[in-house]
Amino acid sequence: MTGSTIPRRRRWPLFAPFALVAVLAALWSAFWFYAAGRAKTEIATWQQREARAGRTQDCASQSIGGYPFRLEVHCGDATFTLAGAPTLQFKLPAVLGAVQVYDPKLAIAEFTGPLDVAEPGRAAGYVVDWKFAQASVRGLPAQIERASLALDAPSVKAPAFAGDAPVFLARHVELHGREAAGSAPGNPVLDLVLRANGAVADKLHPLAAKPIDADIAALLRGVTDITPKPWPVLFKEWQAHGGELEIVKARVQQEDVIAVGAGTLHLTAGGRLDGNLQVTVVGIEKVLKMFDIERFMSEGQIGATINALDKLLPGLGGIARQNAAPGLAAALGQRTVLEGKQAITFPIRFVDGAIVFGSFQVGQLAPFF
Repeated sequence: MTGSTIPRRRRWPLFAPFALVAVLAALWSAFWFYAAGRAKTEIATWQQREARAGRTQDCASQSIGGYPFRLEVHCGDATFTLAGAPTLQFKLPAVLGAVQVYDPKLAIAEFTGPLDVAEPGRAAGYVVDWKFAQASVRGLPAQIERASLALDAPSVKAPAFAGDAPVFLARHVELHGREAAGSAPGNPVLDLVLRANGAVADKLHPLAAKPIDADIAALLRGVTDITPKPWPVLFKEWQAHGGELEIVKARVQQEDVIAVGAGTLHLTAGGRLDGNLQVTVVGIEKVLKMFDIERFMSEGQIGATINALDKLLPGLGGIARQNAAPGLAAALGQRTVLEGKQAITFPIRFVDGAIVFGSFQVGQLAPFF
């Protein structure tokens, strides 16, 4: 009987997938280390370019990691100096920036607080802290398409103004910006969104002593140069370029007071605020009391009338003052309904710096330059 020969099975196909994975891993590793090297070069080039523009960045320690799918740049004891009058220096304990290797146009950064803001060689003028802070930018390195900043539990201290007490607190703050569709080259229109939840700033104004929620969308026109300069110079250049802030939609709520509005603001040649806002308010009587209605009603023609009532019958003027808010609310504008609640719609005008509610002037703003 003749024995049959059993063919030997080829084993290399069994190992081919593993070999292929090993080759791909080696190639990917080589690519990652090449990208990390390029990142160091790009960061150095970017820092030099920014320094020429008056914006200097420095890290006491810097490292690159994130292998295999991210490029992470860790900057310890980060310093950012913004040249101007005055020159400002921003200091952070740490910044972590990251991009996905497969999506290098999107950069995400996380910041470790607190942030000290001061003139070089001086004590911090402002100290900003938070529980979590993250920023994202899409479009790098060629052109920024959009940028966002989100802060959980931010607080701001101004030691020279309020000692160790915060001048601003909030549960959450977000700021989003992008170039609006149809912007002309060299004269962009910026689409901005600001959201704040539970914001309190009682040290700045008594009206902000209770938590405020705000959601504001606006278009900013006329910003053509962000080179570091004193604020009055920036405002003057913005005005000269036809600068305009269009508030597309704004909603602000404080307890049961709700205000929504829209309008356009700009600066006059003398640096004073000019423009119109159409505002609808729920709880206008409470707002008028916040603005110290007794003092307001004691001034001008209305105040003279109330004083005349006191002369006719002592005490009658006091009664009129106590009941002035509802009458003034009716005189401001038209009654309407907002979010199912009774409200008043009226214009707020800024006329060469003067603040006018309806037909009543309630204040005057200083010029911006």
